Amino acid sequence: MLNALEVFTTVVVGLMVGVEFSVAFVMNPIFNALPEDSDQLARAHGGRMLGAVMPVWYIGSLVLAALWAVAGWHHHGTGLVVTAGALLILSVVMSILLLVPINNQGKTWTPENRPADWKEQMNRWDRFHYARVAVIIAAFALLVAALA
Repeated sequence: MLNALEVFTTVVVGLMVGVEFSVAFVMNPIFNALPEDSDQLARAHGGRMLGAVMPVWYIGSLVLAALWAVAGWHHHGTGLVVTAGALLILSVVMSILLLVPINNQGKTWTPENRPADWKEQMNRWDRFHYARVAVIIAAFALLVAALA
């Protein structure tokens, strides 16, 4: 049963990393190349769509890592899982304090009501997101290492 939890947790976190990596390095660069209104509209739509899904994914990943750490407390690799869990906590804190406030504003913007500095705010969100992606990649790598 522990093996199934380990694999399931690693897959869930890995898929989350893939989505967030894609947002950072595929989708947002595509959006940035679109004409101005299209860029902003795409980011607003993405913020609404992913803003509804990702909190569940982040918290779910953290809960799975915690369950793995508890269930495998006396097994090899638990320290790696606990460290991965700490990084997932950091990613949730980063999200709540840094990214969600910007996202909550951006997802309501239209070409008619967006602020003059909307691009600067999106660039700020991107920088925070790059840091968060690095954190969750590190957490994922630790979970993979704990499987070994």
